[in-house]
This record gives sequence, structure tokens and C-alpha cells, in this order.
Amino acid sequence: MANSDRIHVAVGVIENADGQIFISRRHQHLHQGDKWEFPGGKVEPGEAVYRALCRELREECNIDVQDATPLTVIYHDYADKRVLLDVWRVTRFNGQVQQREGQEWRWVSVPELGAYRFPEANQDIIGKIQDLAFPGL
Repeated sequence: MANSDRIHVAVGVIENADGQIFISRRHQHLHQGDKWEFPGGKVEPGEAVYRALCRELREECNIDVQDATPLTVIYHDYADKRVLLDVWRVTRFNGQVQQREGQEWRWVSVPELGAYRFPEANQDIIGKIQDLAFPGL
């Protein structure tokens, strides 16, 4: 596959005032279906990543991002798909978070993240979140 076949995704690690992280379960019929994920979606051609993040989180989670900082960038190749995950930490937002696409969702503590089955590409995201929550461990 050429590099242009890589799917560019803006991903939001949404954190509430209690330090919990918002996750949702992918619909079973989708790629990596039935696994948990951090919300986000495709970056459109010519669209800035931050703008894509804000658009996707408004559409998917019913929030307006007020403060987000880059967390990490992940290149991952699945057998059937290549992704570039631009991951942002969202610490301030307006609105009540909910999953508007009919997915199961919940707030979980950082230590609880390990109890959920995520796509392989998300393991690095979980590691970064744990590093932020428990520096020096």
C-alpha cells in the first residue's frame, strides 16, 4: 500500500474533572468491531487536525472542545488497513458528554483501562495516558 492509503484519524482522549477517561465500544460490523476506543474520526483532505478533532467530538460526543493538547502520533499497520492516529488530550469542553452514534460508552479510571479490549493501535495511547497519570512508574 502507498502512504496515501493510510487513514488519518483525529483521536480525543477526553478527561473529566475526576480524571476519568471517556471510552466507547465500536459497533460490531466495523473494523476492529466490538473493541473499545477513544472517540474521533477521519481527517478530511485539507482539514487541520485540531479542526477535525473538534468536528468529530461535536458530532460523536456532543461536546465543544475548549482545551486540547497533542498527546502522541501513532502509525499502525493492520493486515487490512493502515492508520495514522493523531491523538489529543481533551481536558476542557462544553456540553454533556454522550455517545451520539448509538455505541455503548462509559467513563473509566486510568487503571481500569487495562480491563478493556482495545484495538492494537490504541495500546500506545493507553501507555501515554498511564504515564501522565502515574509519572515515574
